[in-house]
Amino acid sequence: MADIEPLISAYAELYLELTRKLDRRMASEGASLARTKLLLCLQKRGPMRGTDVAELFGLAPRTITEAIDGLERDGLVERQPDPTDRRAKLIRVTGKGIEAAATTEPMRRQFVSQIFGVLDEQEQAALLGMLRRLIAAIPDS
Repeated sequence: MADIEPLISAYAELYLELTRKLDRRMASEGASLARTKLLLCLQKRGPMRGTDVAELFGLAPRTITEAIDGLERDGLVERQPDPTDRRAKLIRVTGKGIEAAATTEPMRRQFVSQIFGVLDEQEQAALLGMLRRLIAAIPDS
């Protein structure tokens, strides 16, 4: 088998550079990549409990609480009482949060299209197939 270290390194470099530069650009326009993902999730699914958001993203509840605290401080989300459980709060996107996501999401799409646009459709399809095979090869445990 060939030495796969250069492949692993190149994949990691692509991922890190792509997310780092994209995050920086999006943050300068109002919402980082992580914030935009959270805002879009809440827009699509409607108000959710923080614990449900954490589970959906596979993160610790404390991590999501900190993210929500920051979004709330910036006026992008608000907490409201959960009508089905008075101990819980639902997280809802505000108008300002909707605007922030509306600004940054098209930027994300354009940036990603620019990067992956260097590949023709056949190359993109081949890469997608290879990535899916690699994902499927990851053990569950």
